[in-house]
Amino acid sequence: MDGSTNAKVSLRFVIEKKIITHKKYSLIIIIFFLTKLLILRSFQDISINDIKIFGNKNITKQDILDNSSLKVSSRLILIKTKLIEKELKKNLSLRNISINRQLFPFGIKILIQSREPIAYAEKKYGNKIIKGFIDREGIFIPKQFTKFDEKLIFTIKVFGWDKKYVGIISKILKAYENKKGLETIEINQKGFLSVEDKKLKKILLGFNHSNIDAQLNQIFDIKNQIDKKEILKKIEILDLTDINSPKIKVFKP
Repeated sequence: MDGSTNAKVSLRFVIEKKIITHKKYSLIIIIFFLTKLLILRSFQDISINDIKIFGNKNITKQDILDNSSLKVSSRLILIKTKLIEKELKKNLSLRNISINRQLFPFGIKILIQSREPIAYAEKKYGNKIIKGFIDREGIFIPKQFTKFDEKLIFTIKVFGWDKKYVGIISKILKAYENKKGLETIEINQKGFLSVEDKKLKKILLGFNHSNIDAQLNQIFDIKNQIDKKEILKKIEILDLTDINSPKIKVFKP
């Protein structure tokens, strides 16, 4: 290899090295500005337009703000997503919710999984009656957060809902899921529980809610006996307040 060839190789090596060095510096500069941009965007305040809701068309951005600690003046990076999820899940009666901070596009993305109502419900708040619905777990869903607005589309109605009775209501709903016939669940202000059954009519269950499993078994046993014996008399009231001594009052014309 002569001197001219060596010179050309050396020159090409120097040029390639300069190109590589230039690319490295360019990449460092790009990374620097991108990092700076991301930091600036993460500290940017969100507006109501930066809130995106998916999964429920009835829940508005204002509902999100009114029912959580989220503020539109909050910096994106400082938004406590887990806390807000917990607040909204409780206050909006949601089955699940996921909140994610986003830089591109900027804002927060809210994915909502709503509860599926199966019965119309009413609860008292002071002297006011609040209308809504409940799901199979007995959770109350305020009317404004669902697509349903007419109680007549549900065959089951619950009156006197209270969060302390959620478990009892859920047990009754689930027990009737495959057996049908349930029309009304009612709990008065003192806690007295009764249900309306299409066949057995008024069923008194009383104050002792710990007996609910045994009482439900009695209800379906009695219904089966009536079906087998083909009893034609109309039952007016079934009293199961004493599970050891059920009483049936028959309608007499």
